Amino acid sequence: MEHLSRFENAALLHRYTDEIKCRQWFNQLPVGAIGSFQEFRSLFLHQFASSRKLRKTELSLFVVRQKDDGPLKEYLQRFNAAALEVPAATQEVKASAFSQGLLDGDLFKSLPRSQFLSSTPSWPEQQIH
Repeated sequence: MEHLSRFENAALLHRYTDEIKCRQWFNQLPVGAIGSFQEFRSLFLHQFASSRKLRKTELSLFVVRQKDDGPLKEYLQRFNAAALEVPAATQEVKASAFSQGLLDGDLFKSLPRSQFLSSTPSWPEQQIH
């Protein structure tokens, strides 16, 4: 799964567009694999249908923010729910995303910055899951 996450991040970075994805998919089809437009339509929709749920990447954790005047408990619940959707996220990424989403209040100021810079975060895992 980590290799897929890396590919998706690289695709975003290099602007791997939908047009390129479609062309690559079409070009990899074997000659004669499609017998009709209806069959092509069905295969295309199956491959690219927007109703398919996309896997979330670690970057999606950085979008979760504590709401203005929002209780910390509510932010923690939303962050935990988001973190469950990104099982490949490391503790470092979770801790960094969590701290960046906090409002500039007492809790934010009390967090030691070295925790987020070390290679082994000192937060117990259950606090940010």
